[in-house]
Amino acid sequence: MSRLRALIVEDDFAVAHVTRGFVERHPRYEVVGVASTGAEALRALAELEPDVMLLDVYLPDMSGISVLGRARVAGSRVEVIAVTAARDLETVRVARAHGVHHYLVKPFPMQALHERLDDVWRAHERDAALSGGADLDQTAVDALMRRDALASASQRKGVSPLTLERVASALEDRADPVSAAELGEQLGISRVSARRYLERLVEAGLAAREPRYGQAGRPELMYSARR
Repeated sequence: MSRLRALIVEDDFAVAHVTRGFVERHPRYEVVGVASTGAEALRALAELEPDVMLLDVYLPDMSGISVLGRARVAGSRVEVIAVTAARDLETVRVARAHGVHHYLVKPFPMQALHERLDDVWRAHERDAALSGGADLDQTAVDALMRRDALASASQRKGVSPLTLERVASALEDRADPVSAAELGEQLGISRVSARRYLERLVEAGLAAREPRYGQAGRPELMYSARR
């Protein structure tokens, strides 16, 4: 099984060492380089052509966002996992605007990083299966858009990517609108959890929500997949 090539961009030697160890313990990845500055990162991107870059936002010579912006201008399509101590909303928004779907706040456990690496791996496999070296049809384009929307929604605090995928798939399989209680019972999760994940899908544009009237009390919210 071929492994994806990872570049670590981190100016703290100790953190870079730990992160490298985390990545190398993932069976589907290999570390091909470590850069401590933005300039080094840009050179490594051009020379090594990694599949994924673990990018610190705070670097001594330029921000990680600037590195990514320059890399995109140069034609790099590397997948990025932002690994940083930055917690402010504006940093997260700017990162997302530059195509970052995966965001880890320091300090983080190895499991959290492996979950993000798993997401990147699954996306890579889906892209390969969908494209097959040929032009994409509408179905393939829709699948890619769905994947990106789910990846973005899964970055919300307390959202499990696997549970979000389960809820999204179950909703897509339903011919008629369903309530959070009904879907929760189907999936074996609580009504509160089902509604929280359904609301994430609504925010991501993957689901629609409408009230159902005709019963006593407040109208019940019904959810359906956007086709």
